[in-house]
Amino acid sequence: MVIMYEEPKDKEKFDKHYFEVHVPLGKKIPNIIKDSVHRVVHSENTNLNLYIVTVLEFENMEKLTEALASPEGKQAEEDAKNFFHYLNKPPIVTILE
Repeated sequence: MVIMYEEPKDKEKFDKHYFEVHVPLGKKIPNIIKDSVHRVVHSENTNLNLYIVTVLEFENMEKLTEALASPEGKQAEEDAKNFFHYLNKPPIVTILE
């Protein structure tokens, strides 16, 4: 799963909530094999102003589905509403095979 955030309206408030609240909640989601958060320093061939890319790796689609349906997954999803108002647009979420 790759989650791409474009540059927020309020970087300071977004960063504070994202890194101090949301990322710790995300780390509690079961079935994650590997997770990483990357600040985008350069993009080409896009009109998106990408800011942060988060990558969550799961063994397979079944494990991903279980993770998102878990109480921890639901808590992280609910928390996203607490910082989406710092964004101009919701994040782009992609599921890769």
